[in-house]
Amino acid sequence: MKRITILFILCGILIANAQETTVNLSLQANYSDEVYYKISTDHTETYSAENWDLAFLRIDNSNKAIRVNEGKGIEVYEASNTPSDWANINVANIANFTQLHNSDTDWGIGALDNGSATWGWGEYNMSDHTVTGSIIFVLKYTDGSFKKLFIEEYFGAYTFKYATWNETNSTWENETTATVANTSNPNRIFNYYNLSTGSEVIASPTAEDWDLVFKKYTTDVGGGMMYTVTGTLHNPDVSVAENIEANGNGDTSNLSYSTDINTIGYDWKSFNGSAYELDPELFYYVKYADGSIYRLHFTDFEGGSTGNLSFTTEDVTDALSTTVFDAENSFSIYPNPSTDKRITLLYENNSAENAKVAIYDMTGKKVFQQNIETDGFYNQSLDLSSLSSGAYILKYAAGNYTTTKKLILN
Repeated sequence: MKRITILFILCGILIANAQETTVNLSLQANYSDEVYYKISTDHTETYSAENWDLAFLRIDNSNKAIRVNEGKGIEVYEASNTPSDWANINVANIANFTQLHNSDTDWGIGALDNGSATWGWGEYNMSDHTVTGSIIFVLKYTDGSFKKLFIEEYFGAYTFKYATWNETNSTWENETTATVANTSNPNRIFNYYNLSTGSEVIASPTAEDWDLVFKKYTTDVGGGMMYTVTGTLHNPDVSVAENIEANGNGDTSNLSYSTDINTIGYDWKSFNGSAYELDPELFYYVKYADGSIYRLHFTDFEGGSTGNLSFTTEDVTDALSTTVFDAENSFSIYPNPSTDKRITLLYENNSAENAKVAIYDMTGKKVFQQNIETDGFYNQSLDLSSLSSGAYILKYAAGNYTTTKKLILN
């Protein structure tokens, strides 16, 4: 196994040869926008951070979650666990209410899901599989206004009611009941609702069209102190690893990927009193469900004056892709793509059986074949300058073990 570890390290050190894409985004001054980004397609979508209050998880009937737009400055409080108190809620008692927050590690746990009921805001009904509301919430806005909120029921749709506090006469006004169905805005993770306009809004791309969202959110900055920060949360369908790499090179043999959506988070930057500083040795690896891996490195952050930030991305799938058959056999190639039509095979074959590598063009025609050494760990170079630029399939075979990899020659 020691030799296989060496193989991974060699691949990691050579990642710096991958082609970089420079990305420049802006959340605008005071972070007024939320920006969604898809690495593989270099696709960006921007939405107003102020345009929504509630986000309803809509992926299926079994999963339920309700997040509040804390990035907008909305504070969430549990005011009562007795539904009959609805008419008697008084914001003068807010000091006695329990403040709640969204999870910044799991999209499926919103502020309302952290209420005191079994399901946060309600109780599950075994007879009809609905969740019936039992918690009254109060939302406090940055302008000092208040709304009360009660989720009445969920089963494939969220039915809820809300009202606005009139400070002049200390009464609740404009009570409204609304329903947001899972079928709204298909292919998105959440449906969004604006309580001020009483309408559903579009506030994110479809789930497949983003990997990262740059936004304001609330997190524990230490000792249970909740604070609103600006940073990066990732799509639940990708995982992320953090790595320290001096001079852009580092050991990637033991990357630890996490599904916690704040793995990138906010602390890739720090404020020195006059400007933001970025750690030049801090890199992130974003892994797709299909095994594709992208390396990300922040290069600039201007703060709230402009909301501008920059980072680079690289497709390092092939550089980090080593096929390990078992404890005795493994195989990888680098660089890929190759700019000079020379590649190196890194492989271990301790079976002492014949091993060979063959290359096929995209029509299936074999255009190259060579026997290679067996019974050990090898680093073998191949000169493919006789082949035309383009895409090929490289096949490695050793005894009973075979694998294929796509090869790009430029």
